[in-house]
Amino acid sequence: MALLLGIDTGGTYTDAVLFDDVAGQVLASAKSLTTKHDLSICVSLATKAVLDQAGVGDRGAIKLVSLSTTLATNAIVEQHGFPVGLIMIGQPKEALGRAGLREALGSDPVLFVDGGHRTDGKEQAPFDEAALKQGLESLKGKASAFAVCGFFAVRNPEHEVKAREILRRETDLPVTCGHELSSGLDAPRRALTALLNAR
Repeated sequence: MALLLGIDTGGTYTDAVLFDDVAGQVLASAKSLTTKHDLSICVSLATKAVLDQAGVGDRGAIKLVSLSTTLATNAIVEQHGFPVGLIMIGQPKEALGRAGLREALGSDPVLFVDGGHRTDGKEQAPFDEAALKQGLESLKGKASAFAVCGFFAVRNPEHEVKAREILRRETDLPVTCGHELSSGLDAPRRALTALLNAR
């Protein structure tokens, strides 16, 4: 018997299903109220309930655990989420007008910093670390996380990585870099992806 555990965390309930892959049948299902303030609680409760219901004593019999959630999609659709500071490296202010970036950004703060790369991965301008550090002063208390997107960072992520190091050191807040999420060359679209992920 190969047991598969599926867990889905939704806006109201977290569902868990135990499936026997050999027999091709659901052995048990259970649910728990979603605890948005700490998802480990609802995931643990639903998991324990489904394993208890199926009488699974040997946790080693579970060969796959699959966790999915609609919380991120719901947050985007419902326009909920924490404020994000967007750091644009080597990009013009006009980039905010593309890919729905300005609309997604809303009233969240944005900081433009010199730097970025060319299509061949070579530096187009030096990364202005001093401007980033100075700009952070104006963002204090306005962001719960940061999204960083450098011009052609998919060709050379050096400036995004430097910005991430500075942001983590100076703020101790989560940082999402665009080059980690997308290999697309469209910088505003990568910035949008990083922004939504950080939020």
